Amino acid sequence: MPYNELENRMKRFRAEMDKKDPQWEIAVIFTKIDQYYFTGTMQDGILVIPADDDPTFWVRRSYERALEESKFKDIRHMNTFRDISQTFEKIPDTIYLETEAMPLALYERFTKYFPIKEYKKADRIIGMLRAIKSKYELRIMRKSGKIHQHILEEIVPELLYEGMSEAELGAELFQIMIEEGYHGITRFGMFDTEMLLGHIGFGDTPLYPSYFNGASGNRGLSPAAPLLGSRQRKLKKGDLVYVDIGFGIEGYHTDKTMTYIFKGEIPEKAEKAHNKCLEIQEKISKMLKPGTSPAGIYKTIMDGLDDEFRKNFMGFGENQVKFLGHGIGLVIDEVPVIAEKFKDPLEENMTLAIEPKKGIQGVGMVGTENTFIVTRKGGKCITGENPGLIPTT
Repeated sequence: MPYNELENRMKRFRAEMDKKDPQWEIAVIFTKIDQYYFTGTMQDGILVIPADDDPTFWVRRSYERALEESKFKDIRHMNTFRDISQTFEKIPDTIYLETEAMPLALYERFTKYFPIKEYKKADRIIGMLRAIKSKYELRIMRKSGKIHQHILEEIVPELLYEGMSEAELGAELFQIMIEEGYHGITRFGMFDTEMLLGHIGFGDTPLYPSYFNGASGNRGLSPAAPLLGSRQRKLKKGDLVYVDIGFGIEGYHTDKTMTYIFKGEIPEKAEKAHNKCLEIQEKISKMLKPGTSPAGIYKTIMDGLDDEFRKNFMGFGENQVKFLGHGIGLVIDEVPVIAEKFKDPLEENMTLAIEPKKGIQGVGMVGTENTFIVTRKGGKCITGENPGLIPTT
């Protein structure tokens, strides 16, 4: 990662901290994703950012790898938190932390050597920084989107054959994705959320309940690993095939959902619902401009839907979610969110995945998802514009 990229991110962080709290003393970054954002390497350590001094990346392991991978100016080796505390003449009274992700036990171990009086939340500031992508980040995401489009729109239809299981499709897809440049993991910021590629389902499988906070569900491999797809569910003629997967390069993701009809025709009611979802995506994309409120977008769309369409929209039965899209970047689920309570206005070069979907009983999940860049002219799609319901033979 270029040094000027790291330097600009740190400058932006300091400026936002000064704006939020002119008296701030120190921020300490524990999560590997945020450390990667600020240093360009992902190690076991902590990033210490004092208000009145240069930041230091303290690495337990691998210090050698951090030096090899990162252009960050000050990387030091540590054994314990004591090594860091001994460099301070006075421990700050208040520390900003990533409270959404820091375990209590880790906090207790840290404060043994940093007996602070209080902590404050850095999550929102860092999240909004990451939401606005640089030219460097957008270049990577555009590349990811182009490959993502190629895989879902051109390769997947050729992989489908009668009798294959959801798990087999997932396994073949993973191998192809790796060959195409996939970085090997679909990351989520949501607490305690695991994911392989995403959701892969034949027929009504995507309507199955799931703890995952999304429109679709997934039976997965077993109750112990509700991921990837079922070994038991086999593809048969007339099935709707639903593939909602993340793709990513060098840490940066795009998100896309594509649907296919395997050797058959989609019921008219399902096709009608699918086309309505496409219309909704188009309406939202036109509103993805700087200054627009995500909450306003959400209200505009939801107020325009009749009660019949609202039923099983953005989830099936009791499993509906209350958003229409989400920010995306180093993790799939970043801010901003196209939801009722997210009122901070969009800014140019934010990236969002827009995903209007509707469950159809006995058929499956229809709809779409693509990744967009916020521009002054509206959302710019970087994952292709195929409408879905791709027929396969």
